[in-house]
Amino acid sequence: MGREFIELFNEWSDSYDDTVRGLDVEYKKVFENYDQILDYVADKVDGTVMEFGVGTGNLTKKLVERKCQVIGIEPSPLMRQKAKEKIRQVEIMDGDFLEFPKDEPIHAFVSSYAFHHLTDTEKKLAIDKYTNLLPTGGKIVFADTIFLTEDEKFDRIKLAEKEHFLNLANDLRTEFYTTIPRIKDMFEQNSFSIHFTKMNDFVWVFEAIKK
Repeated sequence: MGREFIELFNEWSDSYDDTVRGLDVEYKKVFENYDQILDYVADKVDGTVMEFGVGTGNLTKKLVERKCQVIGIEPSPLMRQKAKEKIRQVEIMDGDFLEFPKDEPIHAFVSSYAFHHLTDTEKKLAIDKYTNLLPTGGKIVFADTIFLTEDEKFDRIKLAEKEHFLNLANDLRTEFYTTIPRIKDMFEQNSFSIHFTKMNDFVWVFEAIKK
């Protein structure tokens, strides 16, 4: 359920904000339009919002600026510490996409650059759980690296290797990046309408609304 990556998140906590600003050349295209991506997600929701994979709090900050009541969920203790330094008014709790406190009604679930830490089986379990918690009209708005097809994913790996971006190639090969048809099917099985918006060469935002 993504917790196998906690040590990686801890190690990344000090340099994550530099990475999303494009200072790591390997991941520059992955984080292209980063602020616009977060703005796009934040503009799609209101009310009480649960954010998964808070990281250093960049999306959280934008949600707070839009007057959302944010419940932050982050499995990495060092990432939680970084986020709390930025946004002191939000409680950021230990948890993940599948295990989290459910003490109050939720109007939307959001996440950025994190859903790929779940296998497709775990993604389906997560969506099933969110379906039971959301009211009609409730939303799931996630930004993540997704591919149109497995062939496109393979081509991205080969291009990364050609450019000697070996860390990126390894990430694409070993983490659980899925395809748009698979995500679409998962949501439609749970009676959501879903819309995909391409934000850069890697990242799409998908907005799912419970019918």
